Amino acid sequence: MSLELVVTVLVAAVVAGWVDAVVGGGGLVQLPALMVAGISPVEAMGTNKLSSVFGTTSAAVTYARSTKLDREVALPAGALAVLSAGLGASAAAAISAEVLRPVVMAVLLGVAAFVALRPALGRTPDPRLRTRARLLTAIAVTGVGIAFYDGIMGPGTGTFLIIAFTTILGLDFVNASATSKIINVGTNVGALVVFGADGHLLWGLGLGMAVCNIAGAQLGARMALKRGTAFVRVVLLCVVAAMVTRLAWQQFA
Repeated sequence: MSLELVVTVLVAAVVAGWVDAVVGGGGLVQLPALMVAGISPVEAMGTNKLSSVFGTTSAAVTYARSTKLDREVALPAGALAVLSAGLGASAAAAISAEVLRPVVMAVLLGVAAFVALRPALGRTPDPRLRTRARLLTAIAVTGVGIAFYDGIMGPGTGTFLIIAFTTILGLDFVNASATSKIINVGTNVGALVVFGADGHLLWGLGLGMAVCNIAGAQLGARMALKRGTAFVRVVLLCVVAAMVTRLAWQQFA
């Protein structure tokens, strides 16, 4: 790989770390950069997870030091996410991305419309929504359903987690983003174990990207904490629009 391509991938890792720390969706940046560099899709997915697990963990630590994580849902959902994402990664080869893309695009468009039409969503916490049934639902949706999806495909995982926490448990966007990082660490670890066992990791490049991903994640987490829910909401809508555009291009190009 040429020096120019290596630099491009490392810069993409910084940007991906920032995006992931704020609203998720860093794979939208890292995966295309890896594939443009000539890396096979499966190795790109594995190397992306290797880089992302460091950046996401770094962001999670920063959030935990500065804001309240919803540990009651994050810890059990994060533990389930390791297994669910691993199962998803194992099933990835058997499920066609061409079948999943239109479904994900439709869901993302629904998410964008939902957030845009409900300006109060995620602005302040809504403790009235926090019931035992909703807590268990949030754990199942994030730790099993969304985590399994992350292992299979991935784009939009962080966004789906944030929306799940704001709509099911009434968290504000900043706390939802912070809590989602715990589940994202679990999904990255679960998928990484599978990709690593199958030999689909480029360790040298992945670890170099991890350093850059951490730098971006630290910047993103600090900006989200400083600027608050309105900033996270705007970034979320921008990332959703970019993901829909990217998926549409992959589907119809």
